[in-house]
Amino acid sequence: EVQLVESGGGLVQPGGSLRLSCAASGFTFSTYDMSWYRQAPGKERELVGSITSGGSSTHYDDSVKGRFTISRDNAKNTVYLQMNSLKPEDPAVYYCNTDLDTTDWMASWGQGTQVTVSS
Repeated sequence: EVQLVESGGGLVQPGGSLRLSCAASGFTFSTYDMSWYRQAPGKERELVGSITSGGSSTHYDDSVKGRFTISRDNAKNTVYLQMNSLKPEDPAVYYCNTDLDTTDWMASWGQGTQVTVSS
């Protein structure tokens, strides 16, 4: 069974940090470029950033560039999102999935993990 399980979200003050994890199973994780996405209330899901299958290259949306870092551990079938300098506009449910710009397959969406930024 293909599965994506996101974790690590929570409540953090502006300027704080969180590290999200996404554990994948049921597919050959190491062969897929992976992405993080987020969806805020009343908004469409948007791309946060992506990482190539081997982890050598990443790219980010301008809104998070310089603050967020994506990494992966193919031995653990896990992709990470390190979020620093969190801003009031970052709260959303965060999801991982394959990079839809480079692949023609995506897994069913997981439950996501909620990130809240508030003082």
